[in-house]
Amino acid sequence: MDMKYVQTTCPYCGTGCTFNLVVRDGKVIGVAPYHRSPVNEGKVCPKGTYAHEFVNHPDRLTTPLIKKDGKFVEASWDEAIDLIAKKFKQYKPDECACLSSARVSNEENYVMMKFARGVMKTRHIDHCARLCHASTVAGLAATFGSGAMTNSILDIAESKCMFILGSNTFEQHPLIGRKVMQAKMKGAKLIYADPRYTPTAKQADLYMQFRSGSDVAILNGLMQEIIKNGWEDKEFVKNRTKDFDKLKEEVMKPDYSLENVSKISGIPVAQLKTCAEWFAKAESACILYSMGITQHTVGVDNVKSVANIQMLTGNLGKPGAGVNALRGQNNVQGACDMGALPVVFTGYQKVIDEAAHKKFADAWGFPDGICEPKNGYEVTTMMDVLADKPGELKCMYIMGENPMISDPDLHHVEKAIKNLEFLVVQDIFMTETSELADVVLPATCYAEKDGTQTSTERRVQMWRKAQDAPGQAKLDWEITSMIAAKMGYGKQFAWKSAEEIFNEIAKVTPSYGGMNYTRLGRPEALHWPCPTAEHPGTPILHKEKFAHPDGLGQFFACSWKPPAEVPDAEYPYILTTGRCIWHWHTGTMTRRSKDLEAEEPTGWIEINPEDAKVLGVQNKEMVKAITRRGEVKVPARVTKDIMKGVMFMPFHFKECAANVLTNNALDPIAKIPEFKACAIRVEKIKEA
Repeated sequence: MDMKYVQTTCPYCGTGCTFNLVVRDGKVIGVAPYHRSPVNEGKVCPKGTYAHEFVNHPDRLTTPLIKKDGKFVEASWDEAIDLIAKKFKQYKPDECACLSSARVSNEENYVMMKFARGVMKTRHIDHCARLCHASTVAGLAATFGSGAMTNSILDIAESKCMFILGSNTFEQHPLIGRKVMQAKMKGAKLIYADPRYTPTAKQADLYMQFRSGSDVAILNGLMQEIIKNGWEDKEFVKNRTKDFDKLKEEVMKPDYSLENVSKISGIPVAQLKTCAEWFAKAESACILYSMGITQHTVGVDNVKSVANIQMLTGNLGKPGAGVNALRGQNNVQGACDMGALPVVFTGYQKVIDEAAHKKFADAWGFPDGICEPKNGYEVTTMMDVLADKPGELKCMYIMGENPMISDPDLHHVEKAIKNLEFLVVQDIFMTETSELADVVLPATCYAEKDGTQTSTERRVQMWRKAQDAPGQAKLDWEITSMIAAKMGYGKQFAWKSAEEIFNEIAKVTPSYGGMNYTRLGRPEALHWPCPTAEHPGTPILHKEKFAHPDGLGQFFACSWKPPAEVPDAEYPYILTTGRCIWHWHTGTMTRRSKDLEAEEPTGWIEINPEDAKVLGVQNKEMVKAITRRGEVKVPARVTKDIMKGVMFMPFHFKECAANVLTNNALDPIAKIPEFKACAIRVEKIKEA
């Protein structure tokens, strides 16, 4: 019997925990602790504990599939690649779109980005960051000049006051929750705001229950209280920021008196006062947030408001402080860094910038050039164009994304995807999206490849191959390169290993310029920016100056606006959505893990007991949840842990898919949908 441990990085959330895969006779059979990681120190959450269970699941795709007469038939790689290349060549660049993936490696995202812009010549490339943290990238780029988490995970343990809002950290990022507890044990205060009394709320020194969609009002009210009391960091504001007068003019309006904010949000005035005082007077205070802030039609304003309060209190560029946007997926940060977005190349070099466009055209050496220097469609816009303007977009290549569960208003998404003339999906399982494809290509999972992924704290870490892929499944970058070669671009895609791809990334990406596999192989890895081979990496951003040309942070005056859809007589409640500790996003991997599925085998809708009484609904009773977009049957979970007037559904479960109900109204800047607030009604199911 041959046994070995292979060190790798977790394929689930953005924390970036390291563990060992246990391999027996060439097959992954378990997970074991790896104690040298500074991030998780040998600990993992339930998802990490069972991260081996889906790897060798019998549902894994093992051979290419081509749809003939409405049914999938097995095909050879040659047959599948020939068909794809022939079809792709028939479309004009603007008729094609590519979706990259937050689940695959940096190297594979880079290859897909290069394929989209260089082979298909299309400007339409995006991935699911659009659905989770697009507003973080836009909001923090506007305020600080860089759209990423400012501090490190280890830094949280040094904080004196932590304000968590829009994140159920203890369930979504449990090992970051561990750092929160380490800070608490040293005397730090924890403030938590959420419509639900979550496991995170149970650890808070101050828990503020509020109505989803009132974030800007809350943050503006806190800033008014801070300025009224003279608690702002006057030196920081004077020396390191600009446009403070515009912010002050907005937040000092009567609209943001604590009494008024209390009416909008439902938070008592006394709690808001305590929050402002604890936060402003702390020696170092950090904010942790996730999709509860970003997934709104005012997502960018929410993020700018978080940045505003941190600049106002001088909580940037130092340990224990910062704006800490917790990324939901293992490599959503890396996919953005790699330019799998419609407006940038790698390292956020703008597509419309002539010098950047020329730099990539020259570096890649495509004989017929690359896509035009214009911004492309976001995935949310792609779906609207497909549904409402049939014939404009005709062809799509999707790698490792499942919009048929992850996107809002699923009936709209289904209509959009069915309007495509030709769809290729590359994945490890047959998903709800790949069922609609013309060609399905079997890819490899994290345990079957070498590569890197970039965690929420900008730490670039290694995946290491632990076993061979099942059947004829191939590496994502290898598949894309095969299609490129068949289309006449073999020279531009001639890599022999993931390491060769990474070396190319480092050459064209200043923030990754000093990285290589030798340096990344150490337990602590490296945080970007790391511009030279001698550079130690940058755990804390903006220490001396911000990333804008003038080095100053910019205040933005944001006024509170309600969600796009608010409760009324017909739909009297607010619906919000999120995750549970046992499952991850569309459930493609976790629901094929027997231990995780046993813990939470289906979804639910949380209803406050007072609302349940009015509706005549009992705990565990099947009910109909209805919005203007559709309806689902779902078990009720009657609990005091949800605010009266608000309801919550997890979004992992296809049989009661929350995203049938959610609103695809978009933030005007980030084009992120409003998953976190829409109007809903619940009805008892009448007996047949």
